[in-house]
Amino acid sequence: MPAKRHRIDLASALSAETLVRRSLLEEIGEAGQLRITPNLNVIKLGGHGVIDYGRTVMHPLCAEIGELSRTAEVMVVTGGGARVRHIMEVGIDLGMPTGVLAELSAKISEQNAIMVAILLSAWGGTRIHTSDLLEVPALLRLDQLPVTHGTPPYGLYEHPARIGAVPPHRTDTGAFLIAEVLGARSCILAKNVDGLFTADPVVNPDAELIREIRADEVIGMNLDDLVLERMVLDLMQEAVNIREIRIVNCHVAGNVTAAVRGERVGTLIRA
Repeated sequence: MPAKRHRIDLASALSAETLVRRSLLEEIGEAGQLRITPNLNVIKLGGHGVIDYGRTVMHPLCAEIGELSRTAEVMVVTGGGARVRHIMEVGIDLGMPTGVLAELSAKISEQNAIMVAILLSAWGGTRIHTSDLLEVPALLRLDQLPVTHGTPPYGLYEHPARIGAVPPHRTDTGAFLIAEVLGARSCILAKNVDGLFTADPVVNPDAELIREIRADEVIGMNLDDLVLERMVLDLMQEAVNIREIRIVNCHVAGNVTAAVRGERVGTLIRA
């Protein structure tokens, strides 16, 4: 008869665990995680609301961010914009799966990251890939200003959308996840509006600006449109490091600087 086979285990406190036991996960969570860049301010520049406006918006904004980087740790994350809308429309019309749409849209935000890094070159602007995030501490020590694209690297593994086919994890979400993983100090979403309103201010002139609100309250409002991706609100409620985000109008000079300094500007959304 063949000899009885024995499973070979490495000596480990987790060797007999399934890694799904709730009490174990709670014990591991209590151990605490290292914050890789606890002083970093992640600033996400929207493609549609910021970069697509061209030099009249981007040149003074990059000068502001560049000067800010001389006294604060800053990382810029780029969105996609009009070209993402175009490729989405073409891809959806052709019946492309959500994962393929995610792959395609990532290429656009990457292009924007290259251009923004060049605009920031006078202040050490350095384009990096998402696979280079662990190089950020070294770059900051070298007085570099890292710039990366915001599309999360799910690619073909992107989660199917609950409604339609548009990928739920886009560049707002990517900026938030970068800040969360790096253990950053803050996550700021720079837009072309003053913050979150009770309704679309373009359609409803009586819409009121919300200065501070919880993520679950925003979800409960069930607004038809939002100034940020809904996925960010879901992720915030489970976040460990980034427990709040701020939305500011970067078309107004000084708003990004004020947000980094913790001043009351735009909308603050808390977990």
